[in-house]
Amino acid sequence: MSGRMKIIGSYVSPYVRKVLACLALKGLDYEIDPITPFYGNDEFERLSPLRRIPVLIDGDLTLCDSSVICAWLDEAHPGRPLLPEGAKDRARARWLEEYADTRLGDVFIWGLFYPKFVHPIVWGEPGDPARIDKTLGKDLPRELDHLESQLPAEGWLFGDEIGLADIAIATFFRNGAHIGVEPDPARWPRVAGFVERALAHPCFASLLPFEQVQLGASPAGRRQALLAAGAPLTAETMATREPRRGVMRL
Repeated sequence: MSGRMKIIGSYVSPYVRKVLACLALKGLDYEIDPITPFYGNDEFERLSPLRRIPVLIDGDLTLCDSSVICAWLDEAHPGRPLLPEGAKDRARARWLEEYADTRLGDVFIWGLFYPKFVHPIVWGEPGDPARIDKTLGKDLPRELDHLESQLPAEGWLFGDEIGLADIAIATFFRNGAHIGVEPDPARWPRVAGFVERALAHPCFASLLPFEQVQLGASPAGRRQALLAAGAPLTAETMATREPRRGVMRL
């Protein structure tokens, strides 16, 4: 049995990506069962009663929710801090993470990625075109305007190194890029520059090949394709053949 930490969740999930990027910053080893939550079996539902990803398993510890996982990683493995020094900056970083998880998640995932990509593939039904149009025309520009006033013209939000707040924001833009939605550098130059810097950082860039494999492979051949690409997969998977709806909204 492997002694490495285990992450349950798809490479394409922004919340899984956030955790994996933080693990990379801390130099921690792990293995991954890259399932989408809709295809989790009964054991997955036992571990994650909301049928959400990621889930972290480390020995007898099981944690759900990316923010909880990242907070635990920073406390249990403090060698490379994810948060800045100082109470005010740490509080602001936590707020930016919450803002990203909540609002950017709603815009990029539920407003765009889910209806444009996930919903048709998983459920075999068209996504909501009205929701997509509203997101592109109103919701996304509003958040990009806000971020343009918050993000630095150069470097990172706190200090000289990328941290949790930077990762929490940038991870959603990778999902946007997967469906051809990226910030216009003429209108939002700070956002565009920040996203380019962040996603080019090794903690993100090292994950992109696995995301591309997962997006390009058929469900039946996805696990083998990821193994061939060198992904550190678990020996067993919690995936099922048929999707299940969770207790939270879809």
